[in-house]
Amino acid sequence: MSASLIKTLVAAAFLGSLLLGAPASAPAQTADSAWWPQFHGPNRDNISTDTGLLRKWPAGGPKLIWDYPDCGKGWSGIAIAKGRILTAGDFGDQEMLIALDTSGKFLWKSPNGAAWQGAEPGSRTTPTYDDGMLFHMNPTGRLAAYDASSGKEAWSVDLQSEFGARYGTWAMAENVLVEGDKVLCLPGGSKAFAAALDKRTGKTIWTNREFEERAAYCSPIVASYRGVRQMITLAQRSVVGIDVATGKLLWSHPFGKVWQNTTSPVFHDGYVFITCGHSSGGQLLKINPDVRGISEVWYRKEFDNCHGGVILLEGCLYGCGCRLGGKDFFCVDFLTGKTRFTSKTLGKVSITYADGMLYCLSDKGKMSLAAIKPDGLDVVSQFDLPKVSPDLTLCHPVVCGGRLYLRHANHLYAYDVRAK
Repeated sequence: MSASLIKTLVAAAFLGSLLLGAPASAPAQTADSAWWPQFHGPNRDNISTDTGLLRKWPAGGPKLIWDYPDCGKGWSGIAIAKGRILTAGDFGDQEMLIALDTSGKFLWKSPNGAAWQGAEPGSRTTPTYDDGMLFHMNPTGRLAAYDASSGKEAWSVDLQSEFGARYGTWAMAENVLVEGDKVLCLPGGSKAFAAALDKRTGKTIWTNREFEERAAYCSPIVASYRGVRQMITLAQRSVVGIDVATGKLLWSHPFGKVWQNTTSPVFHDGYVFITCGHSSGGQLLKINPDVRGISEVWYRKEFDNCHGGVILLEGCLYGCGCRLGGKDFFCVDFLTGKTRFTSKTLGKVSITYADGMLYCLSDKGKMSLAAIKPDGLDVVSQFDLPKVSPDLTLCHPVVCGGRLYLRHANHLYAYDVRAK
């Protein structure tokens, strides 16, 4: 075999691993250079580029660096950008954005409308950082932009009054996405099903009125296929693809039985995986070559991820099912839906991935570190979060800059997970 052919094959294998969700190696991040600017990270795939991490934790868990105890009530996750850690929480009758430095020191707090007092009170969404600005939606649809350095509000749009936003029992929970100069959102409204706002001014760039459905609790992704950049997300009973440039509906497909579509779609090479809890199942779809339709490839009723997230790694999907109390953790082949393995050792978990390991946080507050084996998971370490609240632990874990960040109720914990 020639040297040139070997180089070609190696390059192809490397590119294939990237396309199938395997992280490429990257320079090690420090706490101050850490980059997790939005929900589920830079690519919204929930895969960290961190390396050089512990393969096993000490008894009782990794070292706690700091605990910030005043995040407010809610389930907002964290974004990390430019040496700041950003989240949101409810304080009395107001929802507030909060900024800390990487040592856990408070920097600023800024309001974003009224606190949610309906079913499961508390904040829902994670701030999205882009180009020095933060973008955040509160549970009733107040979408606002802030200067990330000071917390000063730049603009706001009430999606209910502007677009007739409609939502379900648990309010609006979309982590908005910034694409170029656009802030993308799904009001599910009578005057706009989806919308793009100018990130600098909040003015409407386009709206989509071709589809009639309420918003669910899903956070969108953006993907390119056949030269078309599209926003892919779940509404209350359907998955949709919308042209980012024009706002035109490219395709839609019915999905969901319980009006609870929460988990973000997973895209790879024209395929879209969607899932919802409570026996709605998991389904793989294939976008048509003309990008104007979509068809089913496979469906698995038992792979019904509720809200803990699903990750694509080297051709396999990983995530927790919701049936039977969420006791089954699944690994299935992405293209066929065939089960590689199941595990009943973790409970109902939210997950992230870093440096060859899965980080799994149960809704009861148990944090697990697991290695992926061909026939299952090897849970190598576990510890329990402090019992500071009876609320479930629903925030997804974040691994970034050599740290593991976990939020429960008012508290945000930062753990050192670097290998010494």
